Amino acid sequence: MSDNQAATAGSIAHSAPTEVDSKARKALWGSAIGYAMDGFDLLILGFMLRAISADLNLTQAQGASLVTATLVGAVIGGIGFGMLSDRLGRVRVLTWTIVLFAVFTGMCALAQGYWDLLIYRTIAGLGLGGEFGIGMALVAEAWPASKRARASSYVGLGWQVGVLAAAIATPLLLPTIGWRGMFAIGVLPAIAAYFIRHSLHEPDVFVARTKDKPKESALRALVKDWDTTKLSLGMVILCSVQNFGYYGVMIWLPNYLATRFGFAL
Repeated sequence: MSDNQAATAGSIAHSAPTEVDSKARKALWGSAIGYAMDGFDLLILGFMLRAISADLNLTQAQGASLVTATLVGAVIGGIGFGMLSDRLGRVRVLTWTIVLFAVFTGMCALAQGYWDLLIYRTIAGLGLGGEFGIGMALVAEAWPASKRARASSYVGLGWQVGVLAAAIATPLLLPTIGWRGMFAIGVLPAIAAYFIRHSLHEPDVFVARTKDKPKESALRALVKDWDTTKLSLGMVILCSVQNFGYYGVMIWLPNYLATRFGFAL
């Protein structure tokens, strides 16, 4: 290890948090709120597919592709914005992703047909995927290593709160404000992004790591050696299986129950 590398490693170790402070708590709240907004948006889309398809005269395949486009956008956004946050900072890029997600979710309320709605959902998915990864990274870097697992679990709970809110709010609001009104609610996260941007700070460990160390490819770091490659591949497989089961059931289940068995909201 060179003197410069040793100095950088020492700086990172020194800057790593040892206790939960106000910055760490704000990072947790900001990320959990972002996760809740993501969960809310995806599940209301599942609830509204039948109403959207009927209003815009969409086929079953077209309706399903709206969800698919959102998830495809999330994959691209997760990779792209994740790499961007390594270079430009967690908080800054996190704010961009929330605004992108919120604005294009709101624009779905103005859709006049299949193609423009498909484009809006894809772009909203870019922001959703970016926020998903960056929010977790922000909390992991802001919290002490000894409490990192529980902090990550708390962020994940934000998603479930959003899903629960969607399950409660959609039957109450959809008959009154319609699917366009439900999408219009999606603009609200843009307001939250303003407060998140001005209340959060870059984790000290991130600042220390990027201050003196040359920029390197995040994707290359995942395969820098055989042990790291095996770990990365294992996590990809685990997350893929989990997400396949989760989204395969949760997102399409409301529409399936409504069309197959005639269930009301």
